[in-house]
Amino acid sequence: MSVHEQFAEDLSLYALGSLDGPERDALQRHLEECASCRRELELLRVDLSLLALTAAGPEPPARARQRLMSAIAREPRLPVAARASEPKQTWWASFGWPGLRWAAAVALVLVGIGWLWQNSTLRQDLASERARFTNQESKLKQANEVVATLLDPDATRIELVAAGNKPQPRGKAIYQRRNRNLIFFASNLPPLPAEKIYELWLFPANGGAPIPAGLFKPDAHGSATVVNPPLPEGVEAKNFAVTLEPEGGSHESPRGTPVIVGMGE
Repeated sequence: MSVHEQFAEDLSLYALGSLDGPERDALQRHLEECASCRRELELLRVDLSLLALTAAGPEPPARARQRLMSAIAREPRLPVAARASEPKQTWWASFGWPGLRWAAAVALVLVGIGWLWQNSTLRQDLASERARFTNQESKLKQANEVVATLLDPDATRIELVAAGNKPQPRGKAIYQRRNRNLIFFASNLPPLPAEKIYELWLFPANGGAPIPAGLFKPDAHGSATVVNPPLPEGVEAKNFAVTLEPEGGSHESPRGTPVIVGMGE
């Protein structure tokens, strides 16, 4: 007989408050050391409490109480160790393990979808902010280059005028050789004929071939602007000219009629 089985009957009597003498003292010492028997005692007390709640009427006679105690003593019970080892029923066990695993899987999928959506949104926001910042940075850089070119005392300034016409088409080129920056303003330009376009040309100081410096169309008032067209490095400008060219432009040398030409100041 195991130690737990030895105290099984005494636990029933102890729960009823009917255990006295050395047996009570021995059981109390055992309960201090044995968690399994303490749990068994708690279960017995719960059973007795439920029994008391369902009972009604006057207190039963002593002989009935004795018969109850004898019946409890004769009732076969599982060993305390075996009962203590049984898994305790938890509230989630009522769902069953398959249902619990399915609910957990669904929850994980929902969390994953939410995380992916949030991550995608953050990526899109970051890309949008980065593109906006890059665009603003590019515009700021271009504005700084325009201001630096306009204020540079070493920049070449060219006035372009048409001879013999009033009001004359006019143009002004500000060219910064070391940075290849060119800002050109035009005014009073005649409206473009069909399939024609104006083209700006840079004439190098060394007498080389003219360099195309941008195609443009004036607005309704005859005004136009060319800002920083692509130019070769290290070219010193002798003068500039605007010609009327076919709509695609003449990229090797002027073929059309000169409209305005100029010389350095």
